[in-house]
Amino acid sequence: MTLYDFAARLLFPPMLALWRFRVYGRENVPLDGPLIVACNHASYLDPVALGVACPRPLSYMAKAELFRIPVLGAAIRAVYAYPVERGKASATAGIKRSVEVLRQGRAVGIFPQGTRVREGEGEARAGVALLASLGKAPVVPACVWGSGKAAQLHQVKVAFGPALALPADRKATREEMENFTAEVMAQIVALAENLKVGNSKS
Repeated sequence: MTLYDFAARLLFPPMLALWRFRVYGRENVPLDGPLIVACNHASYLDPVALGVACPRPLSYMAKAELFRIPVLGAAIRAVYAYPVERGKASATAGIKRSVEVLRQGRAVGIFPQGTRVREGEGEARAGVALLASLGKAPVVPACVWGSGKAAQLHQVKVAFGPALALPADRKATREEMENFTAEVMAQIVALAENLKVGNSKS
């Protein structure tokens, strides 16, 4: 058992007890090959909730300065996080590093909105389509619901939607990439609405 698997199993019981944790749509996540899981972002709890819910390990980009903190740096590296410097140049470096991870057949977790926003709000950045194109990876839309009120012990739920993919036999056009980003975000919003009204099916 890897440290990642151990951490996920260790975290599940307290998440179940504290936030009545529920997961839907795990069957939509391919278990092998390059994969991007694109999720909304409302709380610092989101990467943990998404990682525990996902049926395969996820690698996340993390601020480079976190890796310089004793103990924490080693811990997040052990659970497959990888460092990215801040600034405009870091965006390109982050994409390149993420493509390397995808070409190893691993799964990358990203937050297309780029920062924490209130659930169901925020605009997507184009990175999800670019990464999908360069990494030749399908994208599974995902949503974490309730994490913004985790401090009040609001129920936290995670849902995964069916995978989406750009054309595999040629380079995607700019219009296709824009439409793809919009579709990914639309699916995330749809998942959020389902979780909000409690209509998700396990």
